[in-house]
Amino acid sequence: MMSHEVSHSVAAVATSAASITCSSSPASAVMQLDGLPAELYSAIISHLPADSVQQDVLALTRAIPRSPVPIHNIFERIRLKHAQQIVQLYRRLRNATNERNWVKDFGIVTWTIDADVLVNLLGVLPRISSLLLFVGPNFAPEHLEEIFHRPREDLRSLSLRFCPYVKQATYFQFLKGSYFDTTLTALSHWPSYKLPTLSIVQDPPEPLISSAKHFAQPLVFFRLEPISVLLRSEYTNSLTHLRLRIPGRQVSRFISSFSSFVPALRLLDLSTCNIIASDMEEILTRFHGLQHLILDGCNIARDQSQATEWNNIGKICATATVKRAKAREKELKTWLQHNAATVTVPAVMPPPAARRIRPGRRGLATATISLREEPTASEPDIIHVPAGIVIPRVRIIPSSPALLSLCTSASFITNVQHQTILEEFEKGWDEGLAQLAAVKSRLHGSWKNGMRMMRITVDVNGGGYDGLEAIEGENAFYSEQDDSTRLTPPVLCLAGSDASGKHVEGCGHNIAWNVWNDTI
Repeated sequence: MMSHEVSHSVAAVATSAASITCSSSPASAVMQLDGLPAELYSAIISHLPADSVQQDVLALTRAIPRSPVPIHNIFERIRLKHAQQIVQLYRRLRNATNERNWVKDFGIVTWTIDADVLVNLLGVLPRISSLLLFVGPNFAPEHLEEIFHRPREDLRSLSLRFCPYVKQATYFQFLKGSYFDTTLTALSHWPSYKLPTLSIVQDPPEPLISSAKHFAQPLVFFRLEPISVLLRSEYTNSLTHLRLRIPGRQVSRFISSFSSFVPALRLLDLSTCNIIASDMEEILTRFHGLQHLILDGCNIARDQSQATEWNNIGKICATATVKRAKAREKELKTWLQHNAATVTVPAVMPPPAARRIRPGRRGLATATISLREEPTASEPDIIHVPAGIVIPRVRIIPSSPALLSLCTSASFITNVQHQTILEEFEKGWDEGLAQLAAVKSRLHGSWKNGMRMMRITVDVNGGGYDGLEAIEGENAFYSEQDDSTRLTPPVLCLAGSDASGKHVEGCGHNIAWNVWNDTI
């Protein structure tokens, strides 16, 4: 299962360690490797690449079996690439209390496994902090429900990668009615643990398969409402990095329609989803602290070659906080009205009188039943503000844009077009900053006339003044960050998800690869 050869790095360090002489010996004899302390081996192992630690430590234990090589490094990070490895590891760990507590980073990177054995294996691994699962055709929703039925307090990174078929395109899952909506629901029931990193990815169908056989994208999630349920749960309050890829699905309204989603989010990857420019605006409006947005394979520009499209995108990036401030003002106003008003519901309408049956012969075409819905008596609540109560008017100052990079894929563009796109994007950004400055200038005038001003500090659950801070001085209206000469535009990377592409320094692609340790 693992290589028996000691890597060059381990061999080199071990050789140098063997040359250490014992100064207390008059003959200056060479110290034996089995006499070295375990701490020295731990220091050696700490310099090895993470991908090779397991094999190198196993090789060391076999090359120098009497040496105190720490074997816990063999189990700390596990990547299983073959189905038989899962069975072997389960047999090894099911009765080994110490070894199974050493497993911290666990991953399944093969599509064809025995899901039942995996459920049993994960059941004996209580201390996992990073979990990666390839969910292939052998998985049923019930398997993931059982895996995530019990919360894992130590889990800090969760990555689920779905592929309903591997070698042969099939609609088996669809015909069976087998969808993984319940997986998201199960996670939403977990307590408020610290989970900074979450990745849910559905692999798109292979181009050759989908084009040759006219194979449509299979559904992994039948309904998308469970996404909203998960992101509104306490479990995702600490989420800072989210990757959600569901090819061709309109996920925007399920992640941006509520005001208290994942307040700490800083990186969002919605590649392959059905996202357009207006959706991007809603996302930036909702997540005002977002720093990196990745939209590979999304049509945020209807015509990538049109420079005006990118001018508008640059403007959206700069002015999204203005729309966010207006939305927060509306929420606060509604809360103040409800707080000061009496809510009355109109009296229930009496049921319609029964139709009087006239005597005589009835026509054969006269219907005895009606398919029309009965008129409803419910009406929206009417807010009545008692006389003499004045609702205070509060304005919200928009914050400076926080976005640092926008990443997408623009194919079939020349170098000249690429440069034009960058110029138009930066031009739109500067125009947006000018609009932001004009809004703040108007609010500054209102503030000097006695209008109460506040600003958003954090997104919180509930309404009212939570997450708002009163403005006391003029610095909030004239921030140096709003100066277009000081606030540089976000990095615009058009290289897509291909790691070999021409990526811009500081783009979100590079940051995401480091977060999830992959380049998908």
